[in-house]
Amino acid sequence: MKLGIFSKTFSRPTLEESLDAIHASGFDCVQFSLDSAGLAAMPESLDGDRCIRIRQAMKARDIEMSALSGTFNMIHPNVEEREAGMASLRVLADACESLGTSLITISTGTRNVDNMWAAHPENDSEEVWREMIVSISRATEIAERAGVTLVFEPELSNVVNSAQKARRLLDEIHSPHLKVVIDGANLFEVSEKARMHEILDEAFDLIGEDIELAHAKDLSEEGFSAAGRGILDYDKYISLLKSVGFEGGLILHSLDESEVPNCLEYLKSKLF
Repeated sequence: MKLGIFSKTFSRPTLEESLDAIHASGFDCVQFSLDSAGLAAMPESLDGDRCIRIRQAMKARDIEMSALSGTFNMIHPNVEEREAGMASLRVLADACESLGTSLITISTGTRNVDNMWAAHPENDSEEVWREMIVSISRATEIAERAGVTLVFEPELSNVVNSAQKARRLLDEIHSPHLKVVIDGANLFEVSEKARMHEILDEAFDLIGEDIELAHAKDLSEEGFSAAGRGILDYDKYISLLKSVGFEGGLILHSLDESEVPNCLEYLKSKLF
């Protein structure tokens, strides 16, 4: 497994300075957002030369781009919002080869119009599920044409809010270009702490073979936090990742830069 971090965790005036900070902290890889390079995260267009410069800057510092962030609300009630996101996804997919990655992270969306990471009662309806399937199908076709893979994350606030629904989505789309981002802290509520191991075991049984990227954060009464600061059993989580042969990027997020050193040491103590 490779230890990585969201590129946006390190905010510097230039991409090179941000990458220097990431490298100095000891990370092997990043989940990269284009706004770390002073661009829109979901751009309308992307210059090929700019992509190559980003790739070269990362290569010079021995940092791998494990994935490119490409999240937008795929079931936003405003169809124009969806179409804009889909157009940007196409731009990202076409840029992946130049950037040096083959994975794009996506979201299965929410009916909440104010916050794509907030739940909505309609998310559990069959009608919204079918709309989500249409959007994911279109996105997967874009990925297939570009030769890249989309990775979605089961999130309590989105349409796919469980490992069971993640399995259903994978089975309905049935494409090698659609896989999973796993995040142990996203699979249960604080109130379900007593069932944590059962929930994690079931998740890895259902979708373990489809995991292409892993996230590392934690969960507490106050919400999400840095890994090691909450209730997620990281010994269990790491052992399950190892049990399915996962060797990709384990990406830290939901932390401040000041928390990075302690969080990184914590994960190293669990991994090695």
